[in-house]
Amino acid sequence: MTGTSDKKLLLATTNPGKLEELLALLQGAPFSILSPADLALKLDVAEEGADYAANARAKAVAFAQASGLWALADDTGLEVDALGGAPGRFSRRLAGSDIQRRQRLLHMLASVPRPWTATFRCTVALAGPTGTLLTADGACLGEILSDPRGQGGFGYDPLFLVAGTTQTMAELSLGEKNRLSHRARAVQALWPELKARLMGSS
Repeated sequence: MTGTSDKKLLLATTNPGKLEELLALLQGAPFSILSPADLALKLDVAEEGADYAANARAKAVAFAQASGLWALADDTGLEVDALGGAPGRFSRRLAGSDIQRRQRLLHMLASVPRPWTATFRCTVALAGPTGTLLTADGACLGEILSDPRGQGGFGYDPLFLVAGTTQTMAELSLGEKNRLSHRARAVQALWPELKARLMGSS
């Protein structure tokens, strides 16, 4: 999708929102970036790990083995302090759609005193076709609002007021989100090793 090198990185996700963010984060990378659709690759990896890292690793390894390429995956969760860190790694499975997930979260918080402080967490994992595996973490502090705001982003973004700003994650431009978000920070932390591994691979 991008890049001019014969080195290739597969983004191990079919989530359109994640793909958009990752492509923007990796813009200008000295290697080609592919999505599963570019390879007509369809995988459904179960997220049964004990934490974000385990789920990210499972997805990265599965896509790397299926494609023969380096693969980058992530696992993300929203941790609300008043809910003891829930929904956490079950964030995506809280309900069937983004709107339903947000509604379910607000229902869970309905009888809980505010403020509803929260943290978005992300672990990214890089797996190679021969098994090399690297991970990095990122976090973004904020607060859950009672009403959604903004048209951008996906998931819980419209409810998440980013700490130190007056905007929800869904009100930020893609450039701003990719400067502040948990996913951006995880990718940035992994970037030196990611670049070294990709450019050093055969």
